[in-house]
Amino acid sequence: MDDKRKSSKAGEQAAEGLREATSKDEAKNESEMGHDLAKGADRFEERSKSSDGKSAEDKQKG
Repeated sequence: MDDKRKSSKAGEQAAEGLREATSKDEAKNESEMGHDLAKGADRFEERSKSSDGKSAEDKQKG
């Protein structure tokens, strides 16, 4: 059982490290862009358009 606890803690530490790295990267990007990145549904739409210029709705329509 101790092995499971160790791997769980390692996973939690890895996840925390990933969250911190992502947060730092987002802050850097926002600083370079001069404005905050969109969050939630706005972020989904922003990322969808950034790949090919079409909105998610346009892509679903075909």
